[in-house]
Amino acid sequence: MKSISLFSGGKDSFLSALIAMEQGHDIIATVTVYPHEDSMMFHFPNHIHAGAVSQLLNIRNIAIKEDTFREDIERIVSETNAEALISGAIASNYQKTRIERMCTEMGIVSITPLWLMDQEKELNSVISAGIRAMLVSVSAEGLGRKYLGRTIDHELISELLSIKIKHGINISGEGGEYESFVLSYLGKDISVKSYRDVWNGSTGFRELYL
Repeated sequence: MKSISLFSGGKDSFLSALIAMEQGHDIIATVTVYPHEDSMMFHFPNHIHAGAVSQLLNIRNIAIKEDTFREDIERIVSETNAEALISGAIASNYQKTRIERMCTEMGIVSITPLWLMDQEKELNSVISAGIRAMLVSVSAEGLGRKYLGRTIDHELISELLSIKIKHGINISGEGGEYESFVLSYLGKDISVKSYRDVWNGSTGFRELYL
């Protein structure tokens, strides 16, 4: 099935695209939404580099704006004859319902490969798939500045599970606790030249320069 895939450059959108391809979907383009800073739907930090992440999968990337999200998706579907839209929603009914409603109105299929996946399993799947991702935003009790730049590995998963017990966080970051950025896939790397940490009280993000 010819598909387009919503793609932030983070672990969830990357893993969902990867699973969809393994299931036989032909992803003809990834689509990155350039969001408002306080967006409830789309990743903010480092979205401008999503095209570089998409190249790790050898898929072209199309950038659109949140203000014209619906119109741009309709245009891309028309231009590519896409039959499905892939997204990385795990547990957010707000995201899933909005996307499903839009897809139904457009006459295409909404595909969510990660939906209701166990959070720990999802993180372990990122590692086992050969995806190396780092935390580039933290915004939850228990996640301090020291977590910016941490690679998602088994040690981090263990720490997140401990923080979940104490503070009740969603360890996959689905509740906005953190956001991630994919740096490499199966040994194919993205080179980060420098970065800048922006911190405000108990939240912050790492801005990457490629």
